[in-house]
Amino acid sequence: MSQVTQVPVSERFEENISYLQKELRIDKSFDVIHHKLEYGGLKFGLFFVDGFAKDDVMVNIMRHINALAPRDLRSNPIEVLTRSLIPYIELETTEDLEEVITQVLSGQAALIVEGATKAILIDIREYPSRTPEEPDIERVVRGPRDGFVETLVFNTALIRRRIRDRSLVMRYKQVGQRSKTDIVLAYMDSIADPDLVKLIDQKLDEINIDGLSMAEKTIEEFIFGRYMNPYPLVRFTERADTSAVHLLEGHVLIIVDGSPSVLICPTTFWHHLQHAEEYRQKPVVGAFLRWVRFTAIFTSLFVLPLWYVLATNPHLLPERWDFIGPNDVGHLSLFWQFFLAEIGTEILRMAAIHTPSALATALGLVAAILIGEIAVQVGLFTNEVILYVAISVMGTYATPSYELSLANRMFRIIFLIAGAVFGLYGFTLAVAFWVILLASTKTLNVPYLWPLIPLDIKALYEVLVRTPVPLKKTRPAILDIEDEDKLH
Repeated sequence: MSQVTQVPVSERFEENISYLQKELRIDKSFDVIHHKLEYGGLKFGLFFVDGFAKDDVMVNIMRHINALAPRDLRSNPIEVLTRSLIPYIELETTEDLEEVITQVLSGQAALIVEGATKAILIDIREYPSRTPEEPDIERVVRGPRDGFVETLVFNTALIRRRIRDRSLVMRYKQVGQRSKTDIVLAYMDSIADPDLVKLIDQKLDEINIDGLSMAEKTIEEFIFGRYMNPYPLVRFTERADTSAVHLLEGHVLIIVDGSPSVLICPTTFWHHLQHAEEYRQKPVVGAFLRWVRFTAIFTSLFVLPLWYVLATNPHLLPERWDFIGPNDVGHLSLFWQFFLAEIGTEILRMAAIHTPSALATALGLVAAILIGEIAVQVGLFTNEVILYVAISVMGTYATPSYELSLANRMFRIIFLIAGAVFGLYGFTLAVAFWVILLASTKTLNVPYLWPLIPLDIKALYEVLVRTPVPLKKTRPAILDIEDEDKLH
């Protein structure tokens, strides 16, 4: 990313003040404040953003500076202020006015002192934030109810609360030439692969854009690419406990200020099929829940297009399965019924997102009772179409990863179209293309279908069966981690 030319802090106080007033648009922006102060015979300029400043801290700082005598600042005012006077622990100095501008707009206060060639940056930030709440998408019956929020320091604190290890590194960066978005790269430097950390760090440094319009999603597109592949190459989570588990396995987190979603990378296809609820129950119950979820997900993908192929090609069925297929197709062909039903459910999903919570239940009742029942009565849909679309939709909603559920929905329609145009051969070829696509996909050099392709029997067993935690003695080998042993 191209860097802004440095502008050194000048010994001429008025020159510094004039530059900052111009660049910060003090006369145009009501919320960027410049206080003209004079203490101990010296002029001071205090710059900060009104919405970020802690008022009590600002008053406290001014009270202490007001106690200065001229002799206190005669030799080295910056040294006196930073070491013994300003009663605040988070402060630093800079010799670059461009750095001053960036940090003021990030929420810090800048103190310009007459005659000094350094500016003091004081961290007085108090970002607007909401209370940590349980994420809607990743709810559990038992477990913590705190989830990530839109404030970066809150999110890092939630992770620190769960991992009190000195090797947990939170590396700070800024991305976006104009937005200057705060980003944290989190990893365990005693566990994570250094090459993986270096690769992600390098990709973040290569991002050259004016701002992150969609926060973490923009970061994902820059790092992973593969724009035509609908499957998610990174896992999003709003749960701090899920993030902590992945850190301890050797994954790397990307935390973006302004977003409650944290990126976990690298991840495989199977990471998107697991849910925290499986680890909040007994191992045997967790394994049962996992298999129910697997069944629901693969049902959402294959049952509807497969039923269509068999219903339109009854000669493929043995006699005892001849009940498959409707007795009366209706006014529209089965393909168009399924296609319209798929589009209709997608429209209803979008409508539910934009519908106020108080009306969401009413919308569901209207969709389920009025539209569905009347559509069957007038012959637009058959009962079987409504049944199999409902089964597919339930499987879609049982998918823990929202991004994976959308990708599966797209391929369900592709399977349906292939089966309608080319019959059983088309459906088979479409499924083969789907498998090849997933098998050839890599996320940060990690095979997307590992441990199935390439085959790792031990790791595949742990994917298929929820192993008791005391028996999980090693970390995933595919991450090429520094410390494989979990037990010490």
